[in-house]
Amino acid sequence: MTFTDARRRRTNARSGGVSPVFLGLLAVFALAAWGTWTAYGTGARLAIFVFVLAGWVISLCLHEYAHARSAFHGGDVTVAAKGYLRLNPFAYSHAMLSVVLPVIFIIAGGIGLPGGAVYIERAMISGRWKHSLVSAVGPLVNLLCAAALLVPLGTGVLTGAPVAFAAACGFLGFLQVTATLLNLLPVPGLDGYGIVEPWLSYEVRQQLAPISRFGLLAVFLVLWIPAVNELFFGWVYDLFSVFGVSPQLASLGNGLFRFWQ
Repeated sequence: MTFTDARRRRTNARSGGVSPVFLGLLAVFALAAWGTWTAYGTGARLAIFVFVLAGWVISLCLHEYAHARSAFHGGDVTVAAKGYLRLNPFAYSHAMLSVVLPVIFIIAGGIGLPGGAVYIERAMISGRWKHSLVSAVGPLVNLLCAAALLVPLGTGVLTGAPVAFAAACGFLGFLQVTATLLNLLPVPGLDGYGIVEPWLSYEVRQQLAPISRFGLLAVFLVLWIPAVNELFFGWVYDLFSVFGVSPQLASLGNGLFRFWQ
């Protein structure tokens, strides 16, 4: 065992395990799932609202955890000391960007906003493939979350489930699909760019670095262009349909989610 391996194991042991905050989120999600399955009328719609929000925040935690865990095994042991391995959303360096803004965007527009929270010490990670992997695992988590929600719907496993529950799963799965595709765009500041960045020349990386903080904002401004919006959501619906689920189910879930309307 090398000194680095020993240090990594000691740091991992001190990371403290899963945060009680995350366990609380799981409990709220499970309770809301039960409420969505059993309740009717206004009670079901409120349960759907909590189910989707809690499920989304859980997926954000898993997304950022995946970044941190891959960085940890790639050489950045500081992520454990920062609390990133505990699945605690309050430990994120940019909680506003990672949790608050995505929730606001779901409520306002029904779209999964990619978060950007964990600060990775890239200098401690060697190798282009490791750097690309650190960026790639985040969108992969969103895609796996989408599969976990949509495959049971598309394969008929949830045949006979209450319509409200199926619609809630469909809408939450839709959010995961939008987050996956947005994150994979090769735009500075998004994970898609992080995947290809290690393979770019130093000069190109230096030229693009200043605009990384505005990348996400630029994407959403461009999405206001009707032709671009149509193209992007065409991709979303195509990927959504791969799971065998009608996009109309997500639309129904989005409508039920807005219990105040």
